[in-house]
Amino acid sequence: MTEASIKRDFSKAISNTNKVFLHENSAQQKLIKVGFVLQENFSMVAFTGAVDVLVTANLVLPGQHFDYMTLGIHSRTVTSDLGIDVATGSTIEALPIQHRYELDILIVCGGFRCSLKPNSKLTTYLRAADKLGIILGGLWNGAIPLAHAGLMEQMECAAHPDNHAYILEHFKNTRVSNSTLVISDKRATCAGAISTLEMMFKLIAQHKGTEIVRAIREILSCDQVAENQESVTLQIGDDLTFPDTLRNIMSLMHNNIEEPLSLEELADCIDISRRHMERLFQTHLETTPSRYYLELRITQARRLLLQSNENITNVSLACGFVSSSHFSNCFKDYFGLSPSAARQKQNNAT
Repeated sequence: MTEASIKRDFSKAISNTNKVFLHENSAQQKLIKVGFVLQENFSMVAFTGAVDVLVTANLVLPGQHFDYMTLGIHSRTVTSDLGIDVATGSTIEALPIQHRYELDILIVCGGFRCSLKPNSKLTTYLRAADKLGIILGGLWNGAIPLAHAGLMEQMECAAHPDNHAYILEHFKNTRVSNSTLVISDKRATCAGAISTLEMMFKLIAQHKGTEIVRAIREILSCDQVAENQESVTLQIGDDLTFPDTLRNIMSLMHNNIEEPLSLEELADCIDISRRHMERLFQTHLETTPSRYYLELRITQARRLLLQSNENITNVSLACGFVSSSHFSNCFKDYFGLSPSAARQKQNNAT
């Protein structure tokens, strides 16, 4: 492979996997502030899933792009559906929406056992937030407090199926979706813990674009299981929509890291021409087979380097590089640091 001639920027297929380790500079961007109102018996898994998306976004983007805070309604201690008490940063009484914390998004966290009755304090708070143009959201059945506040009139919302009848009965002008997620300009609602991730992905895409969402999704949704499959093989840059021929070539590359196959050997194994293979990579991955293979090996090397105590020579050999000096040069070209410097930085951070 002609590795020396390859531009040392990761191609789209692998860049997301390595984004958090790349030393990129970015212009100062607006910090997006997200507030979570925790109701008694809120769904812990839905709430932590939402927060995990924001924290991961900060990991894969240079600098801090998202901040979040938690709010209780009556108390700074709120009990989750798991019986675990969570200390919030403040309460809606102690932190008026108009002062001291300029929220961009405010999400009401519901749960299977959350009360469906109206809460006057929460209603007042949500109405004030709406007047300020803050995006309002609801997890699980968090759309119900929004509806009690009159903020879902002539709108569609997503909620847990157990709560559909309640919404239809009490809010005649609110449409209940059969979908697990509904996103509009100023509203975002979802029906449960699983759809929470997708809701947060879409909110982040609205503020920061789809590229960052791909990187977050690759970290948090790598083990997503298709309905008709018991499991999905974990593979960098893979996509179930890719042609089987391309996915088979990618799988061969993944399985032959230590002793890389030549492009001719790869093509022969799949029984296609080298030219056909190159067209597949260019069409679906916007890169060449040799570049993809090199980046795959560099990524594996980064993992071994930062997650083991193997010496650099052994890491380079395990990833198919003919010499440690060649490996070090390639690694530095992509990550901006030598392997030894990258490992030292990792050790200093832990």
